[in-house]
Amino acid sequence: MKSIQDIREEARKAIIELIDAARLTPGQLVIVGCSSSEMAGGVIGHDSHMELAEAVFEELYTVAKEHQINLAFQCCEHLNRAIVVEQSYVTTEELCNVVPQQHAGGAMATTAYKRLDNPVVVEFIKADAGIDIGDTFIGMHLKHVAVPVRLGVKEIGCAHVTAARVRPKSIGGIRAVYNESLM
Repeated sequence: MKSIQDIREEARKAIIELIDAARLTPGQLVIVGCSSSEMAGGVIGHDSHMELAEAVFEELYTVAKEHQINLAFQCCEHLNRAIVVEQSYVTTEELCNVVPQQHAGGAMATTAYKRLDNPVVVEFIKADAGIDIGDTFIGMHLKHVAVPVRLGVKEIGCAHVTAARVRPKSIGGIRAVYNESLM
């Protein structure tokens, strides 16, 4: 397993790359899916590591605050991949009554619930971009249309990393003219 410092640096680089590639602006939302088991070299859902989740959370959160970006954290499948987010971001989403735990929600969602200022859990959210650490399948929480982002960081710890941004839907067919800056 890589050192916690190496994992921190990989997480920091990945979120900065995503913010730049997705051209995120203040107030937008990034969904984070994270398997601490995979970061440690294990199998998703089988060996949760709070210390790894805490280290990655700190890096992601620090960078997001610097860029005025909102973060949402996906729970594991035991909580139906519900989302931990700051209550101030929630507008029409219905709240869920659950407190994520290390083995029911996952280490990252548990860390987010403990560390955010006023955390709530919602079932669904539509994010502007996302980072998936350990193949946790964040796509269900992205707006349409999701576009893959190829990051230079391919792994955080031992976990495979993927990322995505969104773009507005292109409508109108062959006669339509599109704003290339939104692509």
